[in-house]
Amino acid sequence: MKTFKKILPFFVLVFFIACKKQPLAESTTVNEINNNGLATAVAAASLVTTTENFETGTKAAYAAADVTLTTGVWNLNDALIGNTTSDRKNGTQSARVRNSGKLTMKFDVTNGAATVTVLHAKYGTDANSTWQLWYSTNSGTSYTQTGATITTSSTTLQSTSFTVNISGTIRFEIRKTDGSANRINFDDISITDFGSGGGGGTGKKFLFDNTKAETAGNADWVIDQDASPQQIPTPLQSTITASTVETYWTGAISSWGIALVKAGQTVETLPSTGIITYGNTSNAQDLSKYDVFVIDEPNIRFTATEKTAILNFVSNGGGLFMVSDHTVSDRNNDGWDSPDIWNDLMNNNGTVTNPFGFTVDLTNITQLTANVLTGNATNPILHGTQGNVTQLDFHNGATLTLNATANPTVQGLIWKTGVTQNSSNLMSASSTYGTGRVYIVTDSSPIDDGTGASGNTLFNGWTTYSHIPLFMNASLWLAKLQ
Repeated sequence: MKTFKKILPFFVLVFFIACKKQPLAESTTVNEINNNGLATAVAAASLVTTTENFETGTKAAYAAADVTLTTGVWNLNDALIGNTTSDRKNGTQSARVRNSGKLTMKFDVTNGAATVTVLHAKYGTDANSTWQLWYSTNSGTSYTQTGATITTSSTTLQSTSFTVNISGTIRFEIRKTDGSANRINFDDISITDFGSGGGGGTGKKFLFDNTKAETAGNADWVIDQDASPQQIPTPLQSTITASTVETYWTGAISSWGIALVKAGQTVETLPSTGIITYGNTSNAQDLSKYDVFVIDEPNIRFTATEKTAILNFVSNGGGLFMVSDHTVSDRNNDGWDSPDIWNDLMNNNGTVTNPFGFTVDLTNITQLTANVLTGNATNPILHGTQGNVTQLDFHNGATLTLNATANPTVQGLIWKTGVTQNSSNLMSASSTYGTGRVYIVTDSSPIDDGTGASGNTLFNGWTTYSHIPLFMNASLWLAKLQ
């Protein structure tokens, strides 16, 4: 039996609004901003986000020129401020960029940047275009790209978030990179202070389960081991900085937890004494208080009440990160291993059969695969802000079978090497259920970071191949941050 360890590896929201923004056209990522953004802002009043919405200022020509906007002076090169019916905008105006145009801040924000979020869409009936986000820490003398090159392929505003995590003075520039005459609209460029998001853990809330014997046997699937994993990891996540090392916390998935905090998120553990509920106001850790629920290789079967809570959590907008392992991986010797437990949740919940559109096969494979979904270069899990996914390494994991009849949204992501990309022989997949999202990987080894409780044999899979981009992209996708 293996335990190849795993780990992966915004807000006072200051909207600088001159006139009231109108609701955005319907899209999953943008609806998250509409439905939860203001509530998040009110709830996390210590966060500061600078947002440029282009509702003030006038620039009707593409020729390069400075324009004074609410946040400060911007240089718009081969760009203008558009307000026509063909301009995609959240309100009455947005920036429109063509050719190799740029939107450049002529001022610095002084508290650094944890994250930058940009709304973007194709102008009118134009074809797809690409763009990048660049930053400068020396008042514009030189710039460095952050994140991946983004393809704008929708006529509906989409939200893309970049994890920056840089302190001190900083400014940004958006560069259209394909050089074509096709135009892109940009709106609501939001910069969250590094001081408020980069180490304070005040963004989306991730809850890591430890009620299902995640540390049984030779496993250690917690973000902070200590003597017994508690709700709040120590040292406090408010003390984490961009340079904090993974060993700051002890747990086989502590690297994942540290990486999420560095990305501006909050992480907690549901201790072994906790309970899984949804809508229970007397439970301080009720799932309704969190954005993403992570369950890494459960070894105790979910009760009927817990199954209902998990399904309701996802159906009402939550994100569920599911990690399975190979068949015959019962670490606590109770007769149930993670493939059986996940299948029991999906097919014996008293509500709906196969709600997520996949089942875990009772298999055991070890292999490195590069059989990643083709023909979809914009998939946010495989090609998100944290980078591109090219390989996945299994050390005794299971496979998946998809059922699009049960859930038409199910999407295969990574298959076994050498097989056809169809509904079988998968190693990773995603789907939506209600207004929530689900991601599954069927081996715990890639998330293992090689550290944990004394006596456990663990291995570093977290920093190998493209595991960090895969699992961080999946985490942010589940939290509706990309």
